[in-house]
Amino acid sequence: MTPRILITHPLVAGGLARLEGRYTLIQAEGLEQPAELRAAIRGCVGVIPVCSARLDASVIESGDTLRVIANCAVGFDNIDLAAAARRGIVVTNTPGVLTEATADLTFAAILGLVRRVVAGDRLVRSGGFRGFGPTLLLGCDLAGKTLGIVGLGQIGRAVARRALGFGMTVVFVDPRPDAADPPARRAPSLEALLAEADIVTLHTPLLPETRHLLDARALALMKPTAYLVNTSRGPIVDERALVAALQAGRLAGAALDVYEREPELAPGLRELEQVLLLPHLGSATVETRRRMAELAAANLDAVLSGQPPPNPVPLA
Repeated sequence: MTPRILITHPLVAGGLARLEGRYTLIQAEGLEQPAELRAAIRGCVGVIPVCSARLDASVIESGDTLRVIANCAVGFDNIDLAAAARRGIVVTNTPGVLTEATADLTFAAILGLVRRVVAGDRLVRSGGFRGFGPTLLLGCDLAGKTLGIVGLGQIGRAVARRALGFGMTVVFVDPRPDAADPPARRAPSLEALLAEADIVTLHTPLLPETRHLLDARALALMKPTAYLVNTSRGPIVDERALVAALQAGRLAGAALDVYEREPELAPGLRELEQVLLLPHLGSATVETRRRMAELAAANLDAVLSGQPPPNPVPLA
């Protein structure tokens, strides 16, 4: 009998080709909650989850034969790393391959927000468009504006390159001393960046120290004409505080691709017209999602073949 691999969600066709015939692939239609995963993972030597599948300690302990968790995502906050370390289970991720797609989506969100693209689409579809008007759905220019990037890793740098092409000034904060790549200026602090930027975009991992990084106090530092964009991880933003700031007119708008309690939204968020809401599309291109699946498969196959995986996640 070939080793069993659990796939928690359907992946792009062809992404797992290297595993077919060599492993028994248990293809699920969407397992996200620990109770579902505990039963499905028993007897499997490997699992390929996506970022919404929560592998907590109870799930990992239920994996009686589990050897590798090959996360099909760059983030890994959905996995209890301490529990994996205790069991000697290797955890891997898929960095790098989704950089350009996520940066593209970030700029699509920025443009959709500040140029009121979705509002315009709604107006036309509803029959409310009566022809050109000089004050109809006025947005703002990007040229000459300041983009504040929180986290200048691979995705943050890719967003910065796009911003420079639009004639924007880029400022950033990042704990790494060598983070600057494109012509960008390091802000002295997050507080200084929030006070200066016309648009703030988040590209930092979800860690204990970044949870609610953008809370009520931080949001209060932003200009009332500023916009917030989050395509990283939902809990980095205190969603209730964001709703309160938008309702009070202390921010011009926000674009969100991720949510604090995804897929749930904070009360009042759905009703705000100055908010662009996307269904976690950051890496959602055929090419990128296929490369993510291929890299997850390569990581898993390497571990089960006794080789070092290309993308191990540090467990200590």
